[in-house]
Amino acid sequence: MIPTDHGYEAKFDFPDWQGPPTIPYLLATVPRSGSTYLSHLLWQTGCLGAPLEYLNFDPTGPYGHASEAPVEQTKLWRAALRGRTAPNGVFGLKAFPAQLAALHGSNPSLLGEVMRGIFQSRQTSRVVWLHRRDSTAHAISYARAILSGVWRKEQEALGRDEPEYSAIAIERATRLIGDAEASWSAMLADLGITPLELWYEDMVEDPISAVQAVAAHLGVTLDPKAVIEVPEITQQSQEGAKTWADRHSAS
Repeated sequence: MIPTDHGYEAKFDFPDWQGPPTIPYLLATVPRSGSTYLSHLLWQTGCLGAPLEYLNFDPTGPYGHASEAPVEQTKLWRAALRGRTAPNGVFGLKAFPAQLAALHGSNPSLLGEVMRGIFQSRQTSRVVWLHRRDSTAHAISYARAILSGVWRKEQEALGRDEPEYSAIAIERATRLIGDAEASWSAMLADLGITPLELWYEDMVEDPISAVQAVAAHLGVTLDPKAVIEVPEITQQSQEGAKTWADRHSAS
């Protein structure tokens, strides 16, 4: 049976928080950058919020039932603020540019509420920007996920066919990643925000240092007694990606 716990369930909520978070921050990233792994590393400290995709209203996403329901979307966002703000007042939001763009078109009032809440002022705004250094591996990972529909380890158990190698899919994924990174760069420049920049490869090699860097950036003291259990993130099989990488390098 495929596990059902992805982290959005109410049983993972912190105690209800009243009022706006004291330290809100944005985990700015793009698909297939290792952002889910990082978000869970931060979450399990119990001190750095639970930075998940609370604005993912795609029909296949965690809040897909609200994909065409703006009122429900706003309720879900406010519920996230109450249940996913850590006891020390830290709240994290993980987002992709496409999610903000979709919200701008379908629910602009909620987007305004989110932006005002996360970016309370330019002096206190905090952003963690996660990149992936190996651009080829990144594009291959993204292309394979788009073609197969497999985005998480547990989905591999569904037995979907391995996608056939496609140079065109890799080129498209490279373009999508580049466009998303450019969107973040433009937005942060417009807001006058200097983010903490992290790299996937460094995070995998030394996750503790990545967590400590985020805590320092937010001005948060980590308390070992606050550590909590969160859903485990397991790396997907790399066999198919290696096959694609070999084909790509030979072409």
